[in-house]
Amino acid sequence: MNRVLASARLHAMNPLLTVGIPWGVVSLSFVINLAVWSLTDAGTQPGGGITGGVASLYITVLVVFVQSVTQVMPFAMGMSLSRRTFYLGTALAALVAALVYGVAVALLVAIEDATGGWGVRLNFWAPGQMDVDNIALQVLVSGAPMLAAAFLGVAIGVVMKRWGQYGIWGLVIGAMVVFGGLAVLVSWRGWWGDVGTWLVDQSTLTLAVAIPVALAAVAAALSFAGLRRVVP
Repeated sequence: MNRVLASARLHAMNPLLTVGIPWGVVSLSFVINLAVWSLTDAGTQPGGGITGGVASLYITVLVVFVQSVTQVMPFAMGMSLSRRTFYLGTALAALVAALVYGVAVALLVAIEDATGGWGVRLNFWAPGQMDVDNIALQVLVSGAPMLAAAFLGVAIGVVMKRWGQYGIWGLVIGAMVVFGGLAVLVSWRGWWGDVGTWLVDQSTLTLAVAIPVALAAVAAALSFAGLRRVVP
């Protein structure tokens, strides 16, 4: 257990990168959106308008966990940590990050709601249905996608570390084939209306918690299987 904790602490060795960059990027996105909302009539739109700027936080965290495999893992194995120990430590770091970020975003959502969207009806930290008006549920709604982003980052890092650039390009092309094929199938069958109706009928907890957690579980299982054969 101590070695797992040691592995988890490796991810906090460079807080300027692992914490500073994600929050710096999302803070910049927030300032830009706040300026736009203040200078235009975006806040007069129904619901105050929607911005996807908070996605920058999730994307940068995903990148951080890609780097956790490509850069931190060789150092960890140089310290005689096994692949399994490194993975468990990384998974623990992902869980902690999801919880901490979920709490932080939930608190920002509470401030956003209390100030009427920072005075300009800006729904930045929890756009649309992501705002659930309950601090405990908000932690889940904001934290679960973060967990999915972290484990997707680990999985991408494993692909990059094991197969290099060919693996990444294969992943990109494979994703294009799968999602592009689904788009063609749905268009051919005329199912877009049904897909839209299904999405609208789902609860926020299903879309923002259940599906991301399931995605995180799949990514975690695949990354663990792939990590066993990764060369430092």
